[in-house]
Amino acid sequence: MGNLTESENIGIKIYDALKTVIDPELGVNIIDLGLVYKIEYSEDIGISVDVTLSTKGCPMADVIMNDIQTTLANKFPTEKLNIELVWEPTWNPDFMTPAGKFALGRL
Repeated sequence: MGNLTESENIGIKIYDALKTVIDPELGVNIIDLGLVYKIEYSEDIGISVDVTLSTKGCPMADVIMNDIQTTLANKFPTEKLNIELVWEPTWNPDFMTPAGKFALGRL
C-alpha cells in the first residue's frame, strides 16, 4: 500500500468503515451485500458515497442510512459527508461479494 495516494488510503478506510454497517434483517454488512455503489474522497468535497437498498420498500432503510451516517461521522468527524440513496442500477443478488453470498447460503 506504499504507492497509494492519501485520497486512496482514505478511500480504503471509508470502505473498511462501511464494512461495519450491518443490514439488521440479513446480518451481513452493506459492502458484502453489494449495496455500496460508489465511494469517493477528496479534500475539496469530503466523502461521497452512493448506496442502494435491496428494495425500495426496505423496512430498514432509515436504520441503514442512519448507521452509514453515524459510522462515517464518527470515523471521519472533520469531513463533509454526502451520502446518496440511489436506485440505479437496480440492486440484485449478483452484486454481492462471494463473502456475502456465502453468509446468505448462496454459494
